[in-house]
Amino acid sequence: MSTIRFEAKLFKIGSWTLLRLPESASAKLPSRGMTMVKGTINGFPFQAALEPDGKGSHWFRVDKTMSDAAKADAGDTVTLEIEPTKEWSQPGVPEDLKNALAADPQAHTLWMDITPMARWDWIRWIRSTKQPETRKRRIEIACSKLKAGERRPCCFNRNICTEPYVSNNWVLLEPS
Repeated sequence: MSTIRFEAKLFKIGSWTLLRLPESASAKLPSRGMTMVKGTINGFPFQAALEPDGKGSHWFRVDKTMSDAAKADAGDTVTLEIEPTKEWSQPGVPEDLKNALAADPQAHTLWMDITPMARWDWIRWIRSTKQPETRKRRIEIACSKLKAGERRPCCFNRNICTEPYVSNNWVLLEPS
């Protein structure tokens, strides 16, 4: 796949700095769901998981390291060059899930055997709720399903925005 070049404006939702791909750039990606890309932002190399925005495009969080290296912050327009990659980075495992897996060797064994992309799916499914009780129940269900040999969460729509702090009804919020 060829390099996708575009400009986009960084924006804030709460304390997060985000970049939403223009629909024309997102349309060139191989999936409407989460997609891993490598590229540059203002010349700074990065790899990121692009989340679906729930409207047919994608977005990603621009952390402080990336923002500083790109010399850009919310309100600034940046230049990107990205290419989809099949090499998925390991997701950051939330502490509560990490603890549950450590307490369940059988679930942990399968967790270590599944692909990084499958781990991303489990984590997105678990974190897609704001309710602590629902999250706790999802972690219990994930461990149970992993112990049963299930490698992916069942009935999970990969084309919606699952980050509850920046979305509502599975759609990325508009900039604040």
